[in-house]
Amino acid sequence: MDEIDRAILEELKRNSRIPFVELGKKLNISESAVRRRVKNLQKAGIIRRFTIEVGDESISAFVLVSVDPSIPTGEVAEEIARIPNVKSIHEVTGVYDIIVTISAGSVAETNRCIDEIRRVRGIRSTNTMIVLREIP
Repeated sequence: MDEIDRAILEELKRNSRIPFVELGKKLNISESAVRRRVKNLQKAGIIRRFTIEVGDESISAFVLVSVDPSIPTGEVAEEIARIPNVKSIHEVTGVYDIIVTISAGSVAETNRCIDEIRRVRGIRSTNTMIVLREIP
């Protein structure tokens, strides 16, 4: 991966719907070169999917999860992954073992998701932080 590939990735992170022609103009390369590079980044697994982000209609939260040491953290994470509204899961070091990102359409839906997470076998405690504002 070279500097042009990195620049393509940065532009796609900002706007995954940018036309290849426009992207090529921004990077001073041809549309076909952009298309070829994006295809190669996909084949290499660097770009796994294109997605959308929904505007202010949803509520996001981070749930810090402490796992009982007698239960494998990976098993707990896999169970959490099956819960609706869970967007990402990260196994981490420190006081907490897992950070879960959730996104829901309402406070009630967010609360239901947190309650489901807390019911997963092996969870010792949670600490939830509601996102007030995201800086792009």
